[in-house]
Amino acid sequence: MAYAIFEIEKENEKIIDEVKKDDLVSRQSIWTRDAKSFGMEENVVFLKIEGSEEAIKRAEELLGDKAKKLEKERKDKINAKFVEDEDMASQGMGFIFG
Repeated sequence: MAYAIFEIEKENEKIIDEVKKDDLVSRQSIWTRDAKSFGMEENVVFLKIEGSEEAIKRAEELLGDKAKKLEKERKDKINAKFVEDEDMASQGMGFIFG
């Protein structure tokens, strides 16, 4: 399954709500995280969309110049943080429900 990660300046954060309202994009897996939650000092929000290539292209259109699509090493680094965050959340749920 394809995925893309976008970096969005905090002042443009409301664009994420518009993207999530799109019929095609809303049917994909969507995560958002503040850079600070990943231990980063940047004043940005990361938007990860996992799903069809068509939906990712639609999200790019909707985001326009208000977001930067991450590539290569930066994309891999941020994705690893998303995966780590999800793993920690899953472990927490396992601890609660045993």
